[in-house]
Amino acid sequence: MIQSMTGFGRGTASSASKKITVEIKSLNSKQLDLSMRVPSYFRELEVTMRGEIASRLQRGKVDLSGTVESIVAESNAAINIELLAQYKGQVEAMKQALGLPEPADWYATLLRLPDAIKTELKQIDSADEKAFRDACLEAVEALVVFRRAEGERLCGFFEGKIRNISELLDSVEPFEAGRVAKIRQRLEEQLSRLEGIDYDRCRLEQELIFYIEKLDVTEEKTRLRSHLRYFTDTLHLPDGSGQGKKLGFIAQEMGREINTLGSKANDPDMQKIVVRMKDELEQIKEQVLNVL
Repeated sequence: MIQSMTGFGRGTASSASKKITVEIKSLNSKQLDLSMRVPSYFRELEVTMRGEIASRLQRGKVDLSGTVESIVAESNAAINIELLAQYKGQVEAMKQALGLPEPADWYATLLRLPDAIKTELKQIDSADEKAFRDACLEAVEALVVFRRAEGERLCGFFEGKIRNISELLDSVEPFEAGRVAKIRQRLEEQLSRLEGIDYDRCRLEQELIFYIEKLDVTEEKTRLRSHLRYFTDTLHLPDGSGQGKKLGFIAQEMGREINTLGSKANDPDMQKIVVRMKDELEQIKEQVLNVL
């Protein structure tokens, strides 16, 4: 069964000190376009997770975002006392040199200065790493489940459109059979208007046969039916991933046969049927862009 490229997934996991939530969404794209926004604490894991996510999702414009919630009180930030002491000395020197009053609130003044708070980057521990990885994989799996469900909906849509085209193709046959009589009648009416001119009826029959052979659509109908079957078979391949491009190519071939059928129709009723077939095919092409 096919899969859609559109979907959403969420995953959560916890370590002893952190709760990690990962959300991932995807839209259609010709290639995999993966964007990851994760806290700096987990930044070093991006490269590893990119590879795993890419192998699982294959295609699509994918956005992944992660958030971290501390379960226990912890902080890796500290006041930079040494630097603030230097700042205070410089402010006092500026006060004396310029004759300025002393700051009303030293705390507010100093803590607003650059690097007043220093942050120590802690190395990620194995428990947090595992929790982040588990949350990512859970979100990816939820996205895949969503894609499969959306793929089932698309499959039903495609089957309905393919069935409509097949029925329209069957409805061509009655008009196709009547074209010969209409063409013969039209030619004979035109010849009858030419007064005083005699013509060879045997030669007329030969030319008529040649003309009708050029308008024969048997091959186009046969190839179109073959493409319709191939499209349906591709929808139901056991491995439902990676079929979008193939379905797109088949739809292009279907379009060629329908266009040729229209150019050979030479009948207003057949032309109307061809237009309806084109409309059904355009709807297929639009949705094929969403197939993985």
